[in-house]
Amino acid sequence: MTLFESQAPRPLANRLRPQTLADVVGQDHLLAPEAPLGRMVAAGRLASMVLWGPPGCGKTTIARLLAERVDLDFAPLSAVFSGVADLRKVFDAARQRRAGGRGTLLFIDEIHRFNRSQQDGFLPYVEDGTVTLVGATTENPSFELNAALLSRAQVFVLNRLDESALERLLVRAETATARPLPLNSDARQALKAMADGDGRFLLNLAEDLLALPEGPVLDTNRLAATVQRRAPLYDKAQDGHYNLISALHKALRSSDTDAALYWLARMLTAGEDPRFVARRLVRFASEDVGLADPDALVQALAAWETYERLGSPEGELALAQCVIYLGTAPKSNAAYRAFNAAMASARASGSLMPPKQILNAPTKLMKSLGYSAGYTYDHNTPDGFSGQNCFPDGLSRQQFYQPVERGFEREIRRRLDYWAKLRARAGAAEPDS
Repeated sequence: MTLFESQAPRPLANRLRPQTLADVVGQDHLLAPEAPLGRMVAAGRLASMVLWGPPGCGKTTIARLLAERVDLDFAPLSAVFSGVADLRKVFDAARQRRAGGRGTLLFIDEIHRFNRSQQDGFLPYVEDGTVTLVGATTENPSFELNAALLSRAQVFVLNRLDESALERLLVRAETATARPLPLNSDARQALKAMADGDGRFLLNLAEDLLALPEGPVLDTNRLAATVQRRAPLYDKAQDGHYNLISALHKALRSSDTDAALYWLARMLTAGEDPRFVARRLVRFASEDVGLADPDALVQALAAWETYERLGSPEGELALAQCVIYLGTAPKSNAAYRAFNAAMASARASGSLMPPKQILNAPTKLMKSLGYSAGYTYDHNTPDGFSGQNCFPDGLSRQQFYQPVERGFEREIRRRLDYWAKLRARAGAAEPDS
């Protein structure tokens, strides 16, 4: 750093960047002496790794401090601004250091931004020990990184900073500036909630507040008017998108209606397309409620149609109403299981023909071949039920659908038992062939 750089103003978050691993907050599950990274540091040897966690949880800081603790040169790159030429320079420099007996920690921020070919380019240098690779990502490595790269790097999950960790950062900010934050206790809690687990964002908010002229202590309302709330961490095309829709679906399946409403609200406030939610609600009504409450599918389709007619935000109430209906409805996946079982049987049995008696015979040739011969028109029987077998010849009768003893499926079970009784009676009445 030059003289002029050292005198230039630096953001509070940068000035308070931890100088030792012990200063890092919220990641003791990785950095404590008996934790994975703690043990590596104690042994003086790092494995290549991927640090996966939300913004502002300390990924870059941890990588830099790890390099210092095990005496490696720290070579940082951003996948957003770097390309193949930059990587080549780093690898050439690392090779020269290695020849002199010194190692290199290559830190790549936003490593998921590199394409598959670029990720493959790391492998020889990681494999032969030219560099120890530490990648940082906010995205699920399972989806974004090559399997070959993941096989050579351990994945460590960093936590979103909790309330205790955020409070420690605020205390550090007050100590560094020798000034208390102009907030009452409720506003202080609200400030931490606004940061949504992002330590860097919290310190940026604190810096804005500490720069205010002397004045009255702010309450929650005045705080909200003074600083900007952090946008929820959510990527509609990536991990957050699938995590929250999974949480909504599982909460509905568990009949936890209030939790389901919470996850619906989380998705909508983060900007999710309500049509995506509507599609999942229709799927849920069919898969997880099914015939235990036949009106569930009607409600889901009506909610979707209502949203299409009204749009946001008015139409979102219909989605909430549907979530409440589905959450409180009796649950059954019997139809879902029956369909899967029927599909499995169809794949296993091949191209068996339907029995000829239930086939139409519009031509003389088809009649001569026995099509429709012996067919019984069910409405002409005393019970409106012939009992004739409609499975293909060569395939024994199977029972795919097993209704549960909940909701409307109790009535369906009663009906199935009635038809089974008539079928048994019809079979007993048939003459022996």
